[in-house]
This record gives sequence, C-alpha cells and structure tokens, in this order.
Amino acid sequence: MFQAMPYDGTRSEQFEAVLIQFEALIKDEPSATANLANASALLKHALPDTNWAGFYLFDGKELVLGPFQGLPACIRIPLSRGVCGTAAAERRTLVVGDVHAFPGHIACDAASNSEIVVPLIKDDRLLGVLDIDSPLKDRFDDEERRFLERFAALVSEAI
Repeated sequence: MFQAMPYDGTRSEQFEAVLIQFEALIKDEPSATANLANASALLKHALPDTNWAGFYLFDGKELVLGPFQGLPACIRIPLSRGVCGTAAAERRTLVVGDVHAFPGHIACDAASNSEIVVPLIKDDRLLGVLDIDSPLKDRFDDEERRFLERFAALVSEAI
C-alpha cells in the first residue's frame, strides 16, 4: 500500500523522496491514465509555487491534453508550437524563465510566467511531454530540471 513520505530534508532529499513515492505509486499498476493522474497530483503537491502540472500526450500528429492538476488547459498543441510543442519536436527539455518572451507561446493560463517542459520518450519514441507552469518568473532551476527529467523517465516507463 502506498504511504506518503514527509518532505523534510534538503531539496535534493525532497526530490529523492518524490521519486521513491512515484515508484511506489506505479508499482504493478498497468493503467497509464492512473499513473499519469497520480504523477500530476504528486508533482503539484510536491512543487511549491506551481499553478499547473500535467501531461500532453502525442497521438502521432499533435499533443493532446492528458491528466493534469490546475485550471482547464488547451486541448491540442501542434508540434513546434509553444513551449510544449517545441520541446516535443526537438525532444529536449525546455526551461523558460519568462513565457511571455518565448516566441509562439500559447497562453492557456494568464497567471503562468515560467514553465518547464520535459519530453516523454520510450524506445526512441515520443510519448508526450510533462509540463509544469509557475506564476513566478524564473521559477525552475537546473537541479529541478535534472529531477524532472528523472521523473519523466519513470513516467515514460509507466505508460
């Protein structure tokens, strides 16, 4: 049975605790929807100063909204459009300190000022992206990028 872990300790220790919690949540669970829903809820709970945490899934043509925590969001995003589409098309993590300065930014939530998007890749196949927004500018740093890339790798294996 899953049991929540406290978020005490250093930031690195907190990130490790989240990874351990997620591994416990997905253990033996075959439902991609359930795993994505728990992943978004866990991240929204664990990451302060965020207003949206969730997934866009690649349907072979474009990104389609998946499980998330936050306000209602854009449903479909073409590849190479906005932060999510660009991260998916380039298959690389994008950390954007000011989304309003990002060319082609798609404003789903007017309160968002910074964003991190991590591609979900399995067997060299694009599955989608993990997307996290914050109302703060420059909210996401390199340590958080590394943590979220590890988290996204676990998600990719669980869906």
